Amino acid sequence: MAEISVSSSSLYLSGNQSPQSDGSQLPAPVTILRPTTHPKSDIPESSNARYDGSSGGEREHGVFFMQAPAKIRSCDVYIGLHGGKPAVVRFVNWLRAELELQGVSCIVTDRARCRDADQHRMAELAMGAATIGAVVITKKSFSNPYSIEEMRYFLGKKNLVPIFFGLDSKDCLVRDVIERRGEMWERDGGELWVSYGGVESEWKEAVDGLSHVSGQLKIEANPWNWRNCITEAVFLLGMRLGRRFVTERVRRWKERVEKDELPFPRNTHFIGRKRELFELELMLFGDVEEGGDENQTFELKTSSSSSGRRRRRKGKGKMEIEEKKRKKEMEELRWKESREDIEMEGGEGLSLPKGKKKGSSMYGKGIACVSGNSGLGKTELLLEFAYKFSQRYRLVLWIDGETRYLSQNYMNLLSLLDVDLTAENELCPERDKPRTFMEMEHEALRRVRKEMMRDIPFLIVIDNLEDERDWWDGKNVMEFLPRFGGETHIIISTRLPRILNMENLKLSHLSSAEALSLMKGRMEDPPVEEVLVLSAMEERLGRITLGLALVGVILSELSITPTKLLDSINSTPLRNIKWSGKEDPVLRRNPFFLQLLDFCFSVFDPLATRMVLASGWFAPSRIWIPLLALAASEIEEDETHHRTRLWNKCLPLFTRCWFKPNETRSEEEASSMLVRFKFARESTKRGFIHIHEIFRLYARKRGGVEAAEAMVRAVASRGSIPRDSMHIWAACFLLFKFGTDPSIVELKVTELVSFIKQLALPLAVLTYTAFFRFNAAKELLHLSTEALEAAEEKIQTGLERSFCWGDLNHPKTQLNLKMYQELALLNAKLLETRVELMMRGGVFDVAERLCRTAISIRQVICGWDHPLTLSVRERMDRITRIQANMVGI
Repeated sequence: MAEISVSSSSLYLSGNQSPQSDGSQLPAPVTILRPTTHPKSDIPESSNARYDGSSGGEREHGVFFMQAPAKIRSCDVYIGLHGGKPAVVRFVNWLRAELELQGVSCIVTDRARCRDADQHRMAELAMGAATIGAVVITKKSFSNPYSIEEMRYFLGKKNLVPIFFGLDSKDCLVRDVIERRGEMWERDGGELWVSYGGVESEWKEAVDGLSHVSGQLKIEANPWNWRNCITEAVFLLGMRLGRRFVTERVRRWKERVEKDELPFPRNTHFIGRKRELFELELMLFGDVEEGGDENQTFELKTSSSSSGRRRRRKGKGKMEIEEKKRKKEMEELRWKESREDIEMEGGEGLSLPKGKKKGSSMYGKGIACVSGNSGLGKTELLLEFAYKFSQRYRLVLWIDGETRYLSQNYMNLLSLLDVDLTAENELCPERDKPRTFMEMEHEALRRVRKEMMRDIPFLIVIDNLEDERDWWDGKNVMEFLPRFGGETHIIISTRLPRILNMENLKLSHLSSAEALSLMKGRMEDPPVEEVLVLSAMEERLGRITLGLALVGVILSELSITPTKLLDSINSTPLRNIKWSGKEDPVLRRNPFFLQLLDFCFSVFDPLATRMVLASGWFAPSRIWIPLLALAASEIEEDETHHRTRLWNKCLPLFTRCWFKPNETRSEEEASSMLVRFKFARESTKRGFIHIHEIFRLYARKRGGVEAAEAMVRAVASRGSIPRDSMHIWAACFLLFKFGTDPSIVELKVTELVSFIKQLALPLAVLTYTAFFRFNAAKELLHLSTEALEAAEEKIQTGLERSFCWGDLNHPKTQLNLKMYQELALLNAKLLETRVELMMRGGVFDVAERLCRTAISIRQVICGWDHPLTLSVRERMDRITRIQANMVGI
């Protein structure tokens, strides 16, 4: 596609067609690329457009140069702005990209930076051609003649949509501006028409005209409502343009975000972490936006390898952050761009799978890693940041980082991102031979990453990343992430001391005052002796935030004094549990914390206790409460008898209690109890809860194989693919031998057949058809086949013994014969599914072998002329023809 270059520092523009949902082509939007000092040949045609103008360390913006007039005449929206503040640029980039994503062509220009008459002429031509004019109005706009001209022009055409950025429409009154009234204009007001350089009456006409614009057309943006403003602007512009499909898409997107964005509700009792939240903001944005609510000054100390520079926070209070002067200059960062992928090379702190050495200063690079032991509050910190800054992102994408589920959790983002991987012409274009499984998985992964590398900002949160490499195929986590430095930001929490060769934000313990506030519960002003007891418990707990919160909850729920609580915990016997060196050190090295957990178990009712024990074997995602309660009911009551005895021992210590020891409560009440005691988190989806990873690990040690069997039986009886797919995977990990891991649970033959038929087989099909995870689906189908063959062999041995003794009419023999036939037919169905999968990946020799086996089974059980047998034979003929054609090629 042809591009026009003005000079080595100018902006390049390219037009690209935006397809509608029906396949037709919308008018080509004009896309603005960043200014660059590289020659034109260095910028590939596939580059994403963005207007950031970044060059070196300062943000400078070049001129906007328009393409051919024919492209400009098709413009739907003209976006005018003045000034190059990072916040304004990011907002305008987002608005433009969002409009183009919806098929609305637009042009963005800052006419004050046009360098010659041709560029001014093209900008005026764009204004005249635009259907709607959206002018971004800041305080500096009133001293800019071009912004005033744009306001007057579009006001005259009655198609102005003013976007007030950093100020309200009610602030834009001529008298207030001139007389320096109000906080807004005390410093920036006055005779701005002098700087404007035009006629005073025209200036007043433009400013007064803003107050006459309909309130429905005014958009007011501040740092805490960006997302709402962008959504409102796209909806409004789509409605004014008569694009009903745009307004419908916006409506559907808002409904989806309200349901599926964040997994947990916001913690209204979040304590402390102001320094960490501030540093995360610096790491991701590189600066603190104006209008923040922090007034405190922090001195953030960094390692000697960090760059030495000053950062000033603007707003009510000015803040300077001194960083140590770096020992060597940071290596230049540059983008390596291609049609296939985009990555950053150079710079010492940006690790890539290739293993190159990178730089360590990560402020403003859009990625942050938070590390620390379990229970310190990493998830709470990330959740608070996500809620606090969610309006600066189109969407928060929350991913659980447990290594077995990382790939699936990542591909679950497909529905949120509206990525369609089922288009045959996208993933399977015409070529000499079919794509391999690896190629198709890579293409699917690339498509997801591409959606996050637009100018639309997303926040990716990977919580509790266990390892840098995926459990299934060893992919580095970098292969899942978009490039650093783009509009999409990434936060990772992990227990690992270091990941991606970057400097982590190491989470520290709460201060003494914050810890006391968390521990004292409902006690307003505890006596000094009780405060000393709380301090003693804080030290014995290793200052673990989760342990401190547990103490506070117990003191609130049971109205027990700290002294009596400490005595009760000390009297709780310590269980003899064997821990391996790889397991969480919080549980291995803190016996007092284990006693605290056992004390909590002692005051739970039996159902709540068994729900915790069963949760240890579920996947690390939200659990449907009835399913968890069903698994809990499968656990023997004997496991909880000792808790009643301990309760009776501890009961006299309490001044009042909220429940009786022998009372079995409903599943809703039991789950509510777990949430109150911090053993579980509420889910934003009604009817679900999340169990904390520490408690899940402890439950696996206490519950043992019996709890695992209860979990599998519950999933087998009430599991649903759309609702419980992650937990069905967890049940498969317990039933089948994945990799070197042994199987833990063994089901009866009838239960195994039902599980594979109703859950495992549909899950495998969904995995490769909807999520393009071919290797995972192939492994699941293979292990299911092996399990069926082993069960079939056992039944066949019993049948042969019955035939030898001539006991053919015995009911048990007839039952075994029926079960053998059902097993054989299910095995044939698995083989046929594997044939379809192998054909999709071009592994036709394996597909042929599996298909022959399936035909043999169908012939024996169903007959040669049965429709199912004929269907498999037709597929076999198709495989033979494809192989013959490939040999001919």
